[in-house]
Parts: sequence; C-alpha cells; structure tokens
Amino acid sequence: MDEKHPNRKKDKLNPYVLSVEHGCYYVAFQDGQGISHKVQISAAVYEAFDSFELKDISHLNAVSRHHEQSDLTEATLQRRAASLPEEPEEQVLRKMTYQRLHNAIAELPDTQRRRVSLYYFEGYTYEQIAKMVGCTKQAVKSSIDHALKKLEEKI
Repeated sequence: MDEKHPNRKKDKLNPYVLSVEHGCYYVAFQDGQGISHKVQISAAVYEAFDSFELKDISHLNAVSRHHEQSDLTEATLQRRAASLPEEPEEQVLRKMTYQRLHNAIAELPDTQRRRVSLYYFEGYTYEQIAKMVGCTKQAVKSSIDHALKKLEEKI
C-alpha cells in the first residue's frame, strides 16, 4: 500500500514529506542546493517523524483557533472603527426579515425554490443552472424573476 499524507496541514517550514511504498518507509526532502532526496528509513524513525508531524498539526490548529486570521492594515482598522456595532433592535429586525424571507422561499414551488437557491445562495449563473436542469437560460431567468415577484408580494 503506497501512502502519503497529502491532506495533512503542514507548517510552511516543514522540510520533509513522509511516504510508505511497498511496505518501505521513506522521507523526502530538498537539501540547501535545492536537490531533492528520498531516503529509506526504519519504521521507528518513520513513526518518530509521523509523531512530530502530528504534534505540529496540533500546534498549528491551536494557533489558528486563537489568532485572528484577517489582514489588519491601517485601512481595515479605520473601517472597523468607523462602522458602529448593530443595535439590538436592528439585529432583531434583521432576523425577523430573514425569517420572513426564508418562510416565503419555502412556500415557492419546488422548481422556483431550487433555482432561487442555486442562483442566490450557491452562486450559480443562469447558464449553469440551465445546463443542470436541462432547459434554456431564459427559462431559468424567467422562473427566478417570477419567484422574486412572489417573494416581494409576500414580504
């Protein structure tokens, strides 16, 4: 069984890749001159490298949970300072509006509901939806336009 760990999150400074090929353990890396090497190692050394890698992943996950992942520039800080937090009344009104919208969408015919969902919530284009459902772009657009009129009436 050939095995690599491609789905593992790695630190950008991790210089090696572990693999198992035909029951043999390998570590691959590049030296200082950029030359790639692949060295066979014992099972014990492989387990040690694997353990180190898992500890690194655990550390990376802990760091990413506790650090803000946004780009804090002068412009973003000013924008945050300039925008006031939403008032409780505004939050309640927004949630009530969303609830009415979701209820109105749920009352649409199945075809219109699916197309509205694909277009507005999943980001597909009229052309992509038309290909998925086997109709014309104009039919999709018309269906979504009719659905929007119904939603406006209900809300």
